[in-house]
Amino acid sequence: MIKKVSTKKRCEWCGKEEIYINYHDTVWAVPVKDDRTLFEFLTLEGAQAGLSWITILKRREGYLDAFDNFDVEKVAAYGKRKINSLLKNTGIIRNQLKINSTISNAQAFIKIQEEFGSFAKYQWQIVGNKPVQNKWKSLKEIPGETDISKAWSKDLKKRGFRFVGPTIVYAHMQAVGMVNDHIIKCFRYKETKKLADKFKV
Repeated sequence: MIKKVSTKKRCEWCGKEEIYINYHDTVWAVPVKDDRTLFEFLTLEGAQAGLSWITILKRREGYLDAFDNFDVEKVAAYGKRKINSLLKNTGIIRNQLKINSTISNAQAFIKIQEEFGSFAKYQWQIVGNKPVQNKWKSLKEIPGETDISKAWSKDLKKRGFRFVGPTIVYAHMQAVGMVNDHIIKCFRYKETKKLADKFKV
């Protein structure tokens, strides 16, 4: 007798590539309050502009190495020599505007830390300090941006951030668990919901 192969139901966007499936299963929509990780994902989402997420995901390790493990203090202090080095680094997207924005974003990030005590405190107040639990039945229902991401994008831009349009900001919100956008049939929906229920900033 042939046994049926047990397969987990996932959000279809993660496809079949192992790196994408692993990201979906272990990272996406998990609530984050660590400032280093929040800065990392703001940077990676900005780097994605005009590209696919898988393109950035495959370079994640390259970014960690190139940007000093996203130590925001170090990145904020980068000068011309470091920028020239980054422009030659094949492990990242060698776009000067994006590289420069990462540095200026780090500087703006630090100002927010000084004002609020941490970037996490500033960021999580946007959603009332608790992850938003959506109940999407299909990928078609999931928005590319929301009123909240539009408002937050506007505030980030006022504070000096670049590459933080409403769509990029919403992708960041999804990545770090500010919203749970796993479809309800996805096996990770309930798991991330449990994490969200226990989450405290």
